[in-house]
Amino acid sequence: MKLISFIIPSYNSQDYIKVAIDSLLIGKEDIEIIIVNDGSQDQTLAIANIYKKSYPNIVKVIDKENGGHGSTINAGLKIAKGLYFKVIDSDDWVDQNSLIKLINQIKEHLLLHQNPDLYITNFVYEHVSDHTQYERDYSQNFPENIIFNWTQTTKKFKYSKTLLMHALFYKTTILKKANLVLPEHTFYVDNIVSHLPLPFVESVYYMKIPLYRYFIGRPDQSVTLENITRRYQQQIRVFNIISKEYTYEYINNLPKGLKAYMKHNITAMMMITQMFTVASDTKERRSDLRNLWKNLKTQDKKLYHFLKYYSLNTFVHFLPWKLKSLIMVKSYIYLTKKIKLG
Repeated sequence: MKLISFIIPSYNSQDYIKVAIDSLLIGKEDIEIIIVNDGSQDQTLAIANIYKKSYPNIVKVIDKENGGHGSTINAGLKIAKGLYFKVIDSDDWVDQNSLIKLINQIKEHLLLHQNPDLYITNFVYEHVSDHTQYERDYSQNFPENIIFNWTQTTKKFKYSKTLLMHALFYKTTILKKANLVLPEHTFYVDNIVSHLPLPFVESVYYMKIPLYRYFIGRPDQSVTLENITRRYQQQIRVFNIISKEYTYEYINNLPKGLKAYMKHNITAMMMITQMFTVASDTKERRSDLRNLWKNLKTQDKKLYHFLKYYSLNTFVHFLPWKLKSLIMVKSYIYLTKKIKLG
């Protein structure tokens, strides 16, 4: 049995994909590595096929037309055979010692017939410019090294802290049960992966290990201020998908810890979506933000009222556009610097 299916979405990744693949190979026959070439124009596919030839029992290759990050995850999920499913972006990698610890823990749980629906680990921001690091730690939010449910979380999430996709190892069956299908040609779909499957998760296991290494600092990355400003409509698209999936009433009836987290997370997603939109000032952006709130009100009045009047969004929603833009963009810059400085 393959314990983990690692999906590597790859587009013009020839300069760094080897690091990602090599970091995973320590998992040996316990894992499968599915490299999804998303219409690359460089040597990415050739490199992937070399690994496939060298490790035929571990590495698989999907070669497809360009469809964006979401389409590569969709393609990988269709053929994944692992008990758990994990996306590793082609410019990221994993800490090998942490991966071995996770694999051993999965094996131990298998022997006891107690495999949780979700493993959560820490992840590390790796900065390209000065090689500094910042570890996103969840030990204040979850009990360590025990299987728990959503009523046993320790502390609520605060401010901008959320469960990012880098921290999550879902059971593959959970993602299929949730019918996870991501939009094509859209950035920021990781927000969907880290939100939509959660109501299908009943058991969780948190390990305080720095497993995922998130490489940031390349100018073409989706999270740069320039790119998020330019791609704001894609973030609106992602938020609309998230907000339509579960009504406020549905969320309110979830187990205590999950209910609190999902309210927190959708609040954070709306804050981010507003920030993307107000980062620049045009008639189109003003219209798009008005329509975002208008459509939300039509779709789910309770969720609309919660986000507008009873969440962190309240503090910025009623401000003039320029002041809102200044506060939210400055906050984004501050938070990224805080992460950078650790």
